Amino acid sequence: AAAPLPLRIADFQEVLGEPTVALAKLRDLCFSGIPFDGGLRCLCWKILLNYLPLEKALWSSLLKKQRDLYSQFLKEMIIQPGIAKANLGVSREDVTLEDHPLNPNPDSRWNTYFKDNEVLLQIDKDVRRLYPDMAFFQRPTDYPCLLILDPQNEFETLRKRVEQTTLKSQTVARNRSGVTNVSSPLKTTSNSLSEYEVLPNGCEAHWEVVERILFIYAKLNPGIAYVQGMNEIVGPLYYTFATDPNSEWKEHAEADTFFCFTNLMAEIRDNFIKSLDDSQCGITYKMEKVYSTLKEKDVELYLKLQEQNIKPQFFAFRWLTLLLSQEFLLPDVIRIWDSLFADDKRFDFLLLVCCAMLTLIRDQLLEGDFTLNMRLLQDYPISDVHQILKKAKELQDSK
Repeated sequence: AAAPLPLRIADFQEVLGEPTVALAKLRDLCFSGIPFDGGLRCLCWKILLNYLPLEKALWSSLLKKQRDLYSQFLKEMIIQPGIAKANLGVSREDVTLEDHPLNPNPDSRWNTYFKDNEVLLQIDKDVRRLYPDMAFFQRPTDYPCLLILDPQNEFETLRKRVEQTTLKSQTVARNRSGVTNVSSPLKTTSNSLSEYEVLPNGCEAHWEVVERILFIYAKLNPGIAYVQGMNEIVGPLYYTFATDPNSEWKEHAEADTFFCFTNLMAEIRDNFIKSLDDSQCGITYKMEKVYSTLKEKDVELYLKLQEQNIKPQFFAFRWLTLLLSQEFLLPDVIRIWDSLFADDKRFDFLLLVCCAMLTLIRDQLLEGDFTLNMRLLQDYPISDVHQILKKAKELQDSK
C-alpha cells in the first residue's frame, strides 16, 4: 500500500532538499505517482526530463538563461517576421523585387513565411481542440506574453496570421494518418462556436500559448517540423506547469514547457518520423514489441488477437506515439506520465502498460469478434489507471 500523503510529500522534500538530487531515489518515488502539492510534480518532471540539472546550485542561473533564450526565439521567429509583414503595408516602395512577397524564388524570406503559415494552420486547427472536455485551454492565462501583447507593437501576431491566411490547410501534407483521426469517443464533444471565440485584446487563451510553443518548435526543428499529435504531447506538460501552485514558476510555464517538450521529443520523435518506421528505433518495432511481450505473458490472448488479424498498428500506434494521452482523461494521463518519465529505461515501461491494458480486458477480448474487439481497443473501457499501472508493475516484476 502507498504511504499516506504527508509521509510521501516528506520523502519527496527530503530527496529534493539535498544539494545534489539523488536521481535513482527520485525516480523510485516518482514512479509511484508524484503529489501535486507544493509544485512537486512540476519540479520533478523538470528534473526527469533533463531540463534541470541534479545540482540545485545551478538551477536559478540555468532557468534564467533558458527563459532568456526563449524570449530570443519569440523575437526572431514571431515578432521580427511579424514586424516585416506589418511594415510592408507602410513602405511599399522600398521593397525590392528580391524580397517581394510574390517573388517565387525559393530563397525569398516570404517563401519561408508562407510555408510557415501552412504549418501554423495545421497547429492552429489541432490546438483549438485540445482537451475539449476541459475548459482550461480556452481560458485566459494569468501571465499573457507581454512581448507579444505589447500595445506598442504593430506587428502581426500568430493569431492575426491565422486570421489573415487564406491558404487552405489541406495543403499540409504532414498529417500522419492514424495518429488522431481515430480519436477516442471520450474526447469528442460537439464543436461549439465558443471554441473559436477569440479572447479580447490583451488576453491570451492557454491554447494560444501552446500554439506558440509548437510553432517555435517546428521552426527550430525543420527536419520534423510539426506532425499532428504533437499537440497531445505538449498539452499535459503545459497544463502541469501552468497550474503550478508556485506563481514564480507558473509565470514561466511557456518557456519551461518548450524546453521540456523539446527534450521529451528528442526521446520520442522517432515515433513521429515515417521513414524510421521499420528501424530499430521506429514505431513499428515498438508495436511489435508490445505483441512479443504479450506472447510471453499471455499466449492465449496473443493467439486470439493474431487469429482475428488485429494488428498492433490498429491501436498500439496511437497508444505508443502519444504516450496514452488520448486514451484517458488528463489527470490520469498525468499520473501515467509520472511513471513513464521516472522509467530509467525510457519508455520500456510504456510497453508493459500497453500489455497490462490488453490483459485487463482479456476476457472480453477472448469472447469478442473482430469488430467488438477493435471497438474495445480504440475506445479503451477501463478508466482506473491505478489498476492498469499496478498490473504493469506486476508484469515488470514477473520477468
